[in-house]
Amino acid sequence: MIKTFKEAMDFRHACKLFDESRKISDEEIREILEAGRKSPSSFGMEPWKFLVITNEELKAKIRPFCWNQPQITSCSHLVVVLAAIESVKVESGIPAKRFLRRDMHKDKFDFYLNLYAKHLKKTLSNDENTLCWSARQTYIAAANMMTCAATLGIDSCPIEGFDKEDVERVLNLDTNKYQLSLVLPFGYRVNEQSSQLRLDFNEVVEFIK
Repeated sequence: MIKTFKEAMDFRHACKLFDESRKISDEEIREILEAGRKSPSSFGMEPWKFLVITNEELKAKIRPFCWNQPQITSCSHLVVVLAAIESVKVESGIPAKRFLRRDMHKDKFDFYLNLYAKHLKKTLSNDENTLCWSARQTYIAAANMMTCAATLGIDSCPIEGFDKEDVERVLNLDTNKYQLSLVLPFGYRVNEQSSQLRLDFNEVVEFIK
């Protein structure tokens, strides 16, 4: 039983093979996805979508384009993390709707929308740049989902090893709206966890006073 955040971080590792006989409950997968949904994002844009795949035939179609990694088909739930493209652009009208969720005076609303447009003018100037920005936000959500899963004793493995356009084709994605950011399988480990290798605390942390 995992009781603390530290224990969850010690438990979590990139699981390379899942037990195909064990399935995550509906309640637990929803809890994991909620951790992603409630994650923070720049300007509160929530530029993501999570495709949850349990269909074995579809997982098998995706696997060859994820470098044939066994996690894709052995996992209980395959979560495909998508980065928003169209909805983060000012001209879509969605950023304005996101800001309007807050009860704010028109002057404040205009300030934030203009700040957003000015700050991200170059970032959102084309789909390639937009993907880079949106994908960074999705990684916050993915990290929270993986840690949440670990608290439940559920394993995960973040995968960037894929042929992006091929996976998008299999999923029949409208890439003007969303593009592939990360493939994130969840399930239960078969093998014992390997030793966790990390740099020393003092190598990665510097206190500036």
